[in-house]
Amino acid sequence: MTTQVSPRPAVSPLDARFGARFVTRLAALPRTLVRGRAGSARWERPALLGLLLATAVLYIWNLGASGWANSFYSAAVQAGSVDWTAFFYGSSDAANAITVDKPPASLWLMALSVRLFGLSSWSILVPEALMGVASVGVLFATVRRRFSAGTALLAGAVLAVTPVAALMFRFNNPDALLVLLLSLATYFTLRGIETGALKWVLWAGAMVGFGFLTKQLQAFLILPPLAAVYLYAAPHRFRTRLWHSFAALGAVIVSAGWWVAIVELVPANWRPYIGGSQTNSFLELTFGYNGFGRLTGSETGSVTGGAGGTGAVTGGMWGETGIFRLFLGEFGGQITWLLPAALLLCVAALVVLRRAPRISLRRATLLLFAGHLILTALAFSFMAGIFHAYYTVALAPALAGTFAIGASLAWMKRTALWARITAAVAMLATSAWAWVLLDRATDWLPWLKFVVAALGLVAAGLLMVPPLAAWLRRLPGKWWGRATVAIALTGALLAPVAYTLDTVSTAHTGSIVTAGPTVSGGMGGMGGGGMPGGRAGFPGGNAGGFAGGGTPPAGPPGGNGTVPNGTVPNGTTGTLPTGGRPGGAGGIMGSASVSASLAALLSVDSDSYTWIAAAIGSDSAAGYQLATQLPVMAIGGFNGSDPAPTLAEFQADVAAGKIHYFISGTTGQANGGSSASSEIAAWVAENFTAQTVDSVALYDLSAGATAAASAS
Repeated sequence: MTTQVSPRPAVSPLDARFGARFVTRLAALPRTLVRGRAGSARWERPALLGLLLATAVLYIWNLGASGWANSFYSAAVQAGSVDWTAFFYGSSDAANAITVDKPPASLWLMALSVRLFGLSSWSILVPEALMGVASVGVLFATVRRRFSAGTALLAGAVLAVTPVAALMFRFNNPDALLVLLLSLATYFTLRGIETGALKWVLWAGAMVGFGFLTKQLQAFLILPPLAAVYLYAAPHRFRTRLWHSFAALGAVIVSAGWWVAIVELVPANWRPYIGGSQTNSFLELTFGYNGFGRLTGSETGSVTGGAGGTGAVTGGMWGETGIFRLFLGEFGGQITWLLPAALLLCVAALVVLRRAPRISLRRATLLLFAGHLILTALAFSFMAGIFHAYYTVALAPALAGTFAIGASLAWMKRTALWARITAAVAMLATSAWAWVLLDRATDWLPWLKFVVAALGLVAAGLLMVPPLAAWLRRLPGKWWGRATVAIALTGALLAPVAYTLDTVSTAHTGSIVTAGPTVSGGMGGMGGGGMPGGRAGFPGGNAGGFAGGGTPPAGPPGGNGTVPNGTVPNGTTGTLPTGGRPGGAGGIMGSASVSASLAALLSVDSDSYTWIAAAIGSDSAAGYQLATQLPVMAIGGFNGSDPAPTLAEFQADVAAGKIHYFISGTTGQANGGSSASSEIAAWVAENFTAQTVDSVALYDLSAGATAAASAS
């Protein structure tokens, strides 16, 4: 008797179910994208897609006007696009002399874009704009899980039109990626609170870890509110919540520590020098110059010590510290338009949710946004070291979420007199604060503050009308409510929208940028149109005004700025649009303007040298590197104050025939940093003969290799 063996099924039942589910979801994807999930209103998904499309247009339109934007980072992107070692470490040049003074995560995305699409302003900046669109989408998804679609759309719209967000999502600083990663950390933490699953908090920890690889300790400002809210609201026993929190901390350490471990363990002569440090140590950079030094003002090698250079909290080049710092000078117009209202409405929302259970996701969402907003704002307000106005973009998602949730809950409780009074006071406070901010931009749209004030008064009056008094209105209650909301939101958002439109229509270049028009009362006397870039006294600058001895752009400060090498980065000849404000603060520490003839001279016989030139300071070197797309050594790093290279190392490189030219520029020892750049400049001037090309002093180092060898 033969036994019949059943043929083995080609697909297991589990695989069949998984495959059928996948096919079903794939088939439903077009409908889901257009209509949204089952149970959602028909208008919700089109409204979200419209918001994301409008945000993309806002952030991408006229994007190339900023040229290389922050050339310090653009040069590192160019280097990483042609050399994988430079890519991994975030080197300023493809020959790997020194890194930028930040971890390289944000550079990785831009360098990959340049590898795919070639070097241009667009290939560098489009990833930043797309990260802005993604941040709006993540914020919408975060709020939508426990609040209405209208609330989530309001949060996304507020983030999109925040002036400093529009600035930084069109700029190549690390802040765009940091905002996206911290937004994802918030979303994943709330998913962990909602489901109780460990995987979500591990993902949140990984996002914070990669945030560290973007902007170091600033990413950790979100950790206390994340941990506190999870420990309070997660649906587990406290012991389990504590274990999950430690597991998330482990995810932070692993996702950030792998790169740090490689950098610290690799022999120093196998990698580039760590820019911004005085001892070639990433840990020193983390806890010193970019860490606790930002809080105390003790930042060895910085352009200034902050707070007068003493670590005191009495003010200085970066503005006075204190609880009202973010409301002063140009800081206010970046982010604070809705901040007074958000704080007031947050209190009202907590009153509404006071009886919610411990595991309430609505209250957890509000607490997480508000905690991140308050803690980060306090850190920025009291840090005595280097502080730029654009740092406040880190507040934007938390501010938008807090405002939207608070406004929504106050509106939901409008039958109560206290809720109507709160909403009306918030509206009046927003209008009054907008008047103050608009009044600082004295010559810009002077009529706008009157319109905003009128809308605020009308909206406050409408918000005080009881919902049950429909017979007084001669309109159906639904339409009265819609009109009230429309007028209130128009009054609240009109001024920041105008600031944002001014921001996206203006070119921004340099290392210090601000959103919106020029304002009076800028920090440390700098204001929106403060000190010209490269003015004497700033590392890498000179008396002529631009780093490395380059000639300043044509026209007055803030006018037509010439793009490096005389061409727009996409290769077409032209200049920046009229009205451009390089750097938003006069282009402080912007890169050198390099003529076509000078770039051609520097490129001659480039294959014979490791570096075609060396210049003091990364910003100065960046202009020449972007003009030639060849390695230029940035002596001393960003401020010219790092001991990289030392005089002996530079002499050895010259003797070995690795450096062709030395480009003259201002040197100096910044805030206690190394004086190696001054020693190198003095040695070059003593041993080599200068030639002037397009107003730039060049020293041909190849002509004196023998003298250099004997000196070294």
